[in-house]
Amino acid sequence: MTEHPLPPEGRQYGTAGPPAVPVDPRGALLRAQTSPEASAPGTTSAMPSQPRPGGARGGADAESGTEHAQPGADGAAAHRARPAPDEGPAGHDGVRTDGQETHGESPGDTRSDPEGPTEHGESATRQSEGPSSAESPGPPDGVERRGAGAGAGVQPGVTHMRRDGDRLRFVGAATRRIARGLDLDEIVMGLCRATVPTFSDAILVYLRDPLPVGDERPMGPVVLRLRRTDRIPEERDTETGGSLPALQLDLDATGTTELCTVRPGGALAEVLRGVRPVFAEDALDALPELLGETRTVPGGRHTILAPLRGRRRVIGAAIFLRRPDRVSFDSEDLLVAAQLATHSALGIDKAVLYGREAYIADELQRTMLPETLPRPTGVRLASRYLPAAETARVGGDWYDAIPLPGSRVALVVGDVMGHSMTSAAIMGQLRTTAQTLAGLDLPPQEVLHHLDEQAQRLGHDRMATCLYAVYDPVSHRITIANAGHPPPVLLHLGGRAEVLRVPAGAPIGVGGVDFEAVELDAPAGATLLLYTDGLVESRLRDVVAGIEQLRARLAATAQLTGPDHPPPLEALCDEVLDMLGPGDRDDDIALLAARFDGIAPSDVAYWFLEPDEKAPSRARRLARVALARWGLEELSDSVELLVSEVVTNAVRYASRPVTLRLLRTDVLRCEVGDDVPQLPRLRQARATDEGGRGLYLVNKLARRWGATRLSTGKVVWFELNRNPGPQA
Repeated sequence: MTEHPLPPEGRQYGTAGPPAVPVDPRGALLRAQTSPEASAPGTTSAMPSQPRPGGARGGADAESGTEHAQPGADGAAAHRARPAPDEGPAGHDGVRTDGQETHGESPGDTRSDPEGPTEHGESATRQSEGPSSAESPGPPDGVERRGAGAGAGVQPGVTHMRRDGDRLRFVGAATRRIARGLDLDEIVMGLCRATVPTFSDAILVYLRDPLPVGDERPMGPVVLRLRRTDRIPEERDTETGGSLPALQLDLDATGTTELCTVRPGGALAEVLRGVRPVFAEDALDALPELLGETRTVPGGRHTILAPLRGRRRVIGAAIFLRRPDRVSFDSEDLLVAAQLATHSALGIDKAVLYGREAYIADELQRTMLPETLPRPTGVRLASRYLPAAETARVGGDWYDAIPLPGSRVALVVGDVMGHSMTSAAIMGQLRTTAQTLAGLDLPPQEVLHHLDEQAQRLGHDRMATCLYAVYDPVSHRITIANAGHPPPVLLHLGGRAEVLRVPAGAPIGVGGVDFEAVELDAPAGATLLLYTDGLVESRLRDVVAGIEQLRARLAATAQLTGPDHPPPLEALCDEVLDMLGPGDRDDDIALLAARFDGIAPSDVAYWFLEPDEKAPSRARRLARVALARWGLEELSDSVELLVSEVVTNAVRYASRPVTLRLLRTDVLRCEVGDDVPQLPRLRQARATDEGGRGLYLVNKLARRWGATRLSTGKVVWFELNRNPGPQA
């Protein structure tokens, strides 16, 4: 069935006779109470008229003989005839009086209905076919239907059928409007916009605070919070030149302070438990409890209190109000209010569940990715992550930066197939596995090999791409292994950008494949960009074109800062993401940028010590000489003491030469390596113990310290602030 907008003023409903009297352009009424005087021959009823924002209707209405009462800016273009007490109610239209025209929004105007938009001329033609047309909507209440002859009336049965049709069309359009919303605010706003001014002059929507989710059973008292209000503002009276008062509710515009605690066993609790909407005359005690003792609303049948019941419980209430000078609601309007309340409550239930799922997805994705990036020596890092869409906030892309022994850092970026909760869960397991393997200081190709085995254990179709790189700031070299991932791009200090040639390899999860690693130069000042395929591949371009566009974008960005100044990392990441245009976001995007600062050879001191009793004294002497060369003599006492303790521990169990390395960066770092894999543990020595206090001293005097297991043994390290003073 094709829906038509309710007829505007002056639209003819018969095949002959004079046109009907103009109807209030604020809306089509949903009910009719024709009195004998109103239906008497030769009698017409005029509804209040109000200007539409934007001027009169287009020429289609004028050509079909439609008459409009459009008051101009001076208010003298039309006059308002007040309805008699026994006439039908004043009409409402889909035009809001806040200055915005609601074409396509108000249920009273279904011209924007995607199922059946109707032009003015077509509507007039169909309605001119006579009252027997099944698709022709009935006239608004208070407007007499003219027959072929003067004074011809409409039988009550036909009027009742057309009035019911108007209600059905309104409910259908209103529920569609409510169902369009995805979040809570959209649904509540849809209810308000659908009912005001078409069904009521004002509406108040109360919701539980907090709203229960799913099967949750709130234990505390039921608290209702005013979520939203809407009303017809004060309007101009074109007959007297004055204004008609708006419905006075004394409500805060935001409603943030409106709270109501429902008393168990009280009048409001009984109404909410009954679920069905009631008139104000049947809720004399419930309304004051909800609105407060000092606030009054129209009584009798000018107010409807409708509980909002979701799938399992009442989640709020809606109050529909009409001004006292308007015609009151009737029993049929209770059914309309029940339909609106039911659809709104179910929509709110769905919105709350959707919000909870979105929150879980956001938390899952946030915990799967690094909360903050580390600050390893000799390299600066920046990252970005973008989900595939607002409705798909989780995905399988990840990045990571893992500090390694010897001031090295592992850079990882990967992409699990898909962007769902399952992909995110698999991504989390692979990321944890990569961190564990990195802690063992395995070569990059071995890390990918173990990730491949782990992916096969997770399932047959658990496939992902991954790129694993290890940067050494001392040697200024980087080792890269690839498993089917897009190649990284290196931006040199002079502004030249190149795509690194690394073996592509097969994705992890395929099984039975070998991975190859390559070692490349990583000059100081260069920037390495690791990314996922969502950045360079979409339906509008292939991977090769996307990588070339990325390389050109990096080179163009570097030209802006000059050949001797690399672009800031954060700004560089933003520039890279700005190259994405409309339609380029088919997948989520992970981006990791690393700026290589390196450590100068003059800031490194390295020695081999034989594992004998002379090693501690030699280590103290070498450290003292290095500190004097660097101008850090004030640290000699602390460094000598700690180096002596750590080297003594190492030579006690080592069978091969012990390594000692000092690094001067923003801090002074000391590293002692041996071939024993067992890691030392801090313990509290007893008063009778001869040893066991070396790590206790390190823990007290050093800024930071730690021990890392290597494939050839272990490294114990500690850091001291370069300026004298207490260590943080």
